[in-house]
Amino acid sequence: MSIRERLSGNEATAYAMRQINPDVVAAFPITPSTEIPQYFSSYVSNGQVDTEFVAVESEHSAMSACIGAEAAGARAMTATSANGLEYMWEMVQIASSSRLPIVMALVNRAISGPLNIHCDHSDAMSVRDSGWIMLFSETNQEAYDNMLMAHRIAEHKDVLLPLMVCQDGFITSHAIENIELVEDDKVKEFVGTYKPEHYLLNKKEPIAMGPMDLQAYLTEHKKQQTVAMQNARSVIKEVAKDFEKMTGRKYEMFETYKLEDADYVIVCMNSTAGTVKNVVDSLRANGVKAGLLKIRVFRPFPVDEIGTALKGAKAVAVLDRVPLLNGTGGPLFEDVVSAMFVNNVNVKTINYTYGVGGRDVTEEHINSVFKDLQELKDMKEPYRFLGLKGRK
Repeated sequence: MSIRERLSGNEATAYAMRQINPDVVAAFPITPSTEIPQYFSSYVSNGQVDTEFVAVESEHSAMSACIGAEAAGARAMTATSANGLEYMWEMVQIASSSRLPIVMALVNRAISGPLNIHCDHSDAMSVRDSGWIMLFSETNQEAYDNMLMAHRIAEHKDVLLPLMVCQDGFITSHAIENIELVEDDKVKEFVGTYKPEHYLLNKKEPIAMGPMDLQAYLTEHKKQQTVAMQNARSVIKEVAKDFEKMTGRKYEMFETYKLEDADYVIVCMNSTAGTVKNVVDSLRANGVKAGLLKIRVFRPFPVDEIGTALKGAKAVAVLDRVPLLNGTGGPLFEDVVSAMFVNNVNVKTINYTYGVGGRDVTEEHINSVFKDLQELKDMKEPYRFLGLKGRK
């Protein structure tokens, strides 16, 4: 029997962490993720977990402490946002190259500068190819569920990669929603005990972590990381099936909404998907075959599945909640177009930069995207801004 509760996304994440009861949590406060270690520290102080909580002096130190803990054989977690993730950048790479299954809650926020504490995806996109598995969460419920599945995925013997669970800063992190929680004993059984095969404190197998890795072997070791990321696809699906058996909630690599016969499709991630669903319903009621493809697993990217899912559309719009500074498309757009190309899918696809720095994304904005798709004749203007002042 599930437990019905009303929680913010940050509370739900911290609650999942309490149920997981990791060996080590190391964190440094940064808005809007601060509440996660704050809530979790109360569980430590009142004895609900026996976690070693490490209050570090910086985010770089937070990830360093998690690396040390995982290397020693402990299960480690952290949480951060935006500039905090940037400050971790060096250690983020080391965590993945060392094949340490750390789990991080990333509450998405704009990266300075200029200073902005509100939601966009520039933090996650800055580390998208750092060797971390990346799950995105539309709702508080999905953030909680993703966190419960995270260790099962990351710690699998065929994967052994760190994983981040992303949710939108303030939009879900601080908003309160109805949520169904899993009982503590079921979570404990589902997540299981971390039993690493190789770790520093195993006196029967002396090993070194982070050695010099030069020309003779680095390419092969990077290939091993690539294979592990590929392996994560099947592991994510297996874990999701087990999670569905426990909760009844079904998750796949991405979610489709009225996509089967859709002529006009929006591809997006996180909380914006809820707004798109409302607009799809409205357009369907007026005879427009609109649909949504919501990315849940961004890394590893579901290349083949995306190509198949979009092949029947007349036009596609990919929404990137990140400043577009490379002169071409945003990161999600690039991945979607690549997936379509390698699967021989030729559909007109345009890209929108939207919601940067927490700018509101309304149903009017989404309606304008679907209108553009219906009127799309050529690809003269593939890169666009949504909700830009002074323009529609």
